Amino acid sequence: MNLSCWKSFNINKEFGSNRLYLMSLLLGILSFILLYIPVSIYHQNHQLVDYGLIPLVITLFLLPMLHKLMHIVPLVFVNKRVRIRWKIKYWGGPTFTYMPYQPLSKKTSIFTALGPTLLLTIPGLISSFVFPSFHAYIVLLTSVNIAFSLSDFICVRQFLIAPKQCIIENGRDSYDILIRK
Repeated sequence: MNLSCWKSFNINKEFGSNRLYLMSLLLGILSFILLYIPVSIYHQNHQLVDYGLIPLVITLFLLPMLHKLMHIVPLVFVNKRVRIRWKIKYWGGPTFTYMPYQPLSKKTSIFTALGPTLLLTIPGLISSFVFPSFHAYIVLLTSVNIAFSLSDFICVRQFLIAPKQCIIENGRDSYDILIRK
């Protein structure tokens, strides 16, 4: 198979990591405001249950790992093998990276990038209406997940403008969009 690189992109190089962090922070705050107001109006007569700060901090600590894990779940659904590497960050928290063994199709790449949105954000929005006692916590966690998903949305935008029959390879720091010659 003779492949040519149509486009290679690294989100951190294109936008800069500080700019991405700032845009992600602003997106998280905006999504919290836009989600919390209608949900709290809907649940105005319900009492919030408060378990304290510790469970919230633990959940916020585990949310980045859960977000990354939700990128792997769509690959498992389509029977793609994935290499996972665990490491401990300088702040003491566990994290991991994943890399598929084979390049992915355009549809699979889009589905993988949108995995956390489909598997965490949408159920979080539904849960905020179903569980009125926890709606503030659920909206907060959903907003943080939306903030984490900013780079995923940028990747999806790049994948959507790629040619229909392309293959997308996930490198260490970048994505390579390959087309057949």
